[in-house]
Amino acid sequence: MTKDKTKISYGDYIAKIYDPQTTEQWIADHSIVRPVDGPFDLRLEPDPDKVEIPPALLGNENAMALANDVSRSRRKNKFDRRKKSGRHPPVLVSEGDSWFQFPVLVEDIIDGLDRDYLIYSLDAAGDKLSNMIYGPPRKGKREFLDGLDYTKKDVRGFLFSGAGNDILGDDASGKSVLLTLIKKFNGNLNDAVGHIDHAALASQLSFIEGAYQSLINDIRAIKAFRTLPIYVHGYDYVFPYPWKENGKPDPRKPKHAKPDQWLGSIFASKNIADQSLRRDILMDLIDQLYARLGGLAAKPGNENVFIVDCRGAMPKVSDWIDEIHGTSAGFSKVSQRFRDTISNKTPPGNIHP
Repeated sequence: MTKDKTKISYGDYIAKIYDPQTTEQWIADHSIVRPVDGPFDLRLEPDPDKVEIPPALLGNENAMALANDVSRSRRKNKFDRRKKSGRHPPVLVSEGDSWFQFPVLVEDIIDGLDRDYLIYSLDAAGDKLSNMIYGPPRKGKREFLDGLDYTKKDVRGFLFSGAGNDILGDDASGKSVLLTLIKKFNGNLNDAVGHIDHAALASQLSFIEGAYQSLINDIRAIKAFRTLPIYVHGYDYVFPYPWKENGKPDPRKPKHAKPDQWLGSIFASKNIADQSLRRDILMDLIDQLYARLGGLAAKPGNENVFIVDCRGAMPKVSDWIDEIHGTSAGFSKVSQRFRDTISNKTPPGNIHP
């Protein structure tokens, strides 16, 4: 078979995407991003039109599951390079899902904070609380504790993004959690609260609260981090597809997912068609998540846990690349919410100009 000279080899592709000097635009131009197992889980694949893929790798999901590994490797190299320079902004550690690590197509929240902070990123698209907080230890510790230990001489805050996959992802049986939280249409377009299974929601929120408390306890158990600021959030008010704004059709045409993949299809299965009712239901769910997180932060012993309120940061459907992720411009607005909170709460220390 004659080799297509217009394509690069798979080996060259792998070398390029792991090279910290390669731009994300080059990676985006030579790659395809697809959802895998959940709403916040994404996979990076070489574009077969631009990369010569060995037959043995075609269809091999393990070989193609590059997104998290590539993003983490590139961020780690960048962190170490900036740290060794001796001149860098305040150090933060981040652990989270695709709001903190969205591969190549979007500049996510952590990307948006990059110019003001030196961030040791442990983020991974698709991560759930069960893995981040209760998952198998690495080197005898949870991964986020490894990250804090690695940066302990300089770290000034810990950023956490979790719960999205635990509400919109699948449960242990492979069924969407959101399906269990929303009831079938009851005929009342003004009854958002009545379309929520509050017993199921309370159970899920209790799991989320317990996981967050475990994370806080693990960090506070280490003397050096007894007062370390911890920043968490509860996402923004999403727009289920399709969403007409000012009479115009929905502008979102994501390359990496079906337009209604995570929200619109769920509502359709519940015979809920009205876009305002759909969004009101989701807004109530998000408000209840924030209320639970706010109560957790207010508990005695949980001092220096701060809630970054992202609600309303991306108020237009054009701020979103799909049903649950912002565009680069949209996420930059969320980054500003983090920046405002961090700058007001993070204590001064070994801050390098």
